[in-house]
Amino acid sequence: MPTEQGLDIKLIWVLALLLIAVAMFVKNKPRMDAVGVIMIAALPFTGIITVEETLIGFSDPNIILIAVLFVLGEGLVRTGVARNIGDWISNKAGGNEVKLLVLLMLAVAGLGSVMSSTAIVAIFIPVVFRICNTTGISPSHLMMPMSFAALISGMMTLISTAPNLVVNSELIRQGEGGFDFFTITPFGLSILFLGILYMLFARKWLPDNADKLGKKNRKPTFKDWIEKYDLKTREYRVQILEGSVLLQSLISEFNHLEESVHLIAVERIDGREAVFIRPSKQMTFLVGDILLLDVRLDKSLLQEVCENLGVELIKLSSGKKYLTSLSQELGMTEAIIPAQSLFVGKTIKEARIRAESGLTVTGLWRGTHAITDEFLDQKLKVGDTILVTGFWEDIKRISQEKDNLVLLHLPSEFDEVIPAANKAPHAIIILTVVVFIMVTGLLPNVHAVILGCLAMGFFRILDMNSAYNSISWKSLVLIVGMMPFSIALQRTGGVEMAANGLLAIVGEKAPWIALGSLFFITAVLGLFISNTATAVLMAPIAIAMAYELELSPYPFAMSVILAASSAFMTPVSSPVNTLVVAPGNYSFGDFIKIGVPFTIIVMIIAVFLIPLILPF
Repeated sequence: MPTEQGLDIKLIWVLALLLIAVAMFVKNKPRMDAVGVIMIAALPFTGIITVEETLIGFSDPNIILIAVLFVLGEGLVRTGVARNIGDWISNKAGGNEVKLLVLLMLAVAGLGSVMSSTAIVAIFIPVVFRICNTTGISPSHLMMPMSFAALISGMMTLISTAPNLVVNSELIRQGEGGFDFFTITPFGLSILFLGILYMLFARKWLPDNADKLGKKNRKPTFKDWIEKYDLKTREYRVQILEGSVLLQSLISEFNHLEESVHLIAVERIDGREAVFIRPSKQMTFLVGDILLLDVRLDKSLLQEVCENLGVELIKLSSGKKYLTSLSQELGMTEAIIPAQSLFVGKTIKEARIRAESGLTVTGLWRGTHAITDEFLDQKLKVGDTILVTGFWEDIKRISQEKDNLVLLHLPSEFDEVIPAANKAPHAIIILTVVVFIMVTGLLPNVHAVILGCLAMGFFRILDMNSAYNSISWKSLVLIVGMMPFSIALQRTGGVEMAANGLLAIVGEKAPWIALGSLFFITAVLGLFISNTATAVLMAPIAIAMAYELELSPYPFAMSVILAASSAFMTPVSSPVNTLVVAPGNYSFGDFIKIGVPFTIIVMIIAVFLIPLILPF
């Protein structure tokens, strides 16, 4: 058995490595996951734990659970569930800022309870921008409430954030039963309610920077290009009727029927779903097909053409203008003609851009103005800008081919394209079944989520590449790298020493003071290192304090969980906050001014509620 002196020396080595890790976290050099790998390599040299023990995190079921939860959350992203909720919020609240704030925080906290809070904020930033553009509300009045709601979402369920699983794993490792799926939920709901009330009051302290943001760095939109190229009266949808002359024609013959009418896409009913089909040379028209057309005729001549062809003019989808209602399938972009382009000196017709790229040229910009009359017959010059319309796949392809066309920029609508928009019901059902299995305990949590991910793949919501890309490997490596510290500190007496030191300060007669101290230290530590690393370090200390006091470990573990998610105080204390700094145009002081009082409120509520729900 090692001597006391040997233990002291080894403890010093462990604490020295821990301080080095914290210093690197604070400096943010190297990156967090690299720090984790460094600690995995360094800890065996202390002689306290073996190499195998430093790598044990890679086989921990909770690490696998965290990884597959990222994948499950990606399914909600790819099906547009989150974005549809954002659109619903906008429709329900109209221009009422109070309703918007309340619904936004409820939606973000609800979704964040079953998927990554960082991913939720990334999804909702463009949603908030869209709402603000429509209503005139400053983004700064909604971005911080959204980030606070995302942090509170970590207090909603056992799986809602990595620190919850880390603390739960430590409880189980020490022979305790662990928390149930909804054990944390009463705390999260209470704090969310207070958070909404607080932000309704504190929003007056937030900057009003709607004018500053303006359109400075905004991506162009379809609407911008519609106005720039004067396209408002150009786009139509027509439906093929019984007896139409088009039923005897191949699609390749359509543009020869009328020079001023060009076919962009065919909308065809397949079962119960409408699908968009790229026109191909040998495809035939069917009764009921809807054709999206680019038309350079006045309304009276167009009506005559429709009668001759046996088609009926219908409104654009949902009464919306131009392509805005079809932007999940079809898009547009500007491209410039470079000096080496083979299109130089040719008209758009002669260049056969449609045949080469699958895209229809719908506009030409030369110098300082758009050419609208007979632009298809204009000879292209170096530096001309053309507007092309078609399927996103074709647009992405020309972005990689820079010989004949150089893509200038993709519109903001491109960022909102949902890869599996028609699979939203499947994703919701899968998520519901997974949560039901986890709540009822029919299968272990990690098994249930793996089955959910396989179901996502079976229904083609995800493929393997998107699944791998959705996982935050940086977070996983960080957790695995910091987990051995828990073992090392326990073996060297560091955990017991820290617990005894805290108890010596706060005393043993008032356990609620110990709860508050744990919360305070965890929250402050979270200002400098990630909340996941904080949970790894503080969980064993919290449990040791409970054992020293001969009390239940669950209230103390819950204090760490709630504090780890209370990263409200600075813009760098959580990636969730960092994401909204630029969109909200916030300063460091804005977070301190709003976040510090709210963190104190959460600490008071936590210390009051924890003993009531989880008795000592």
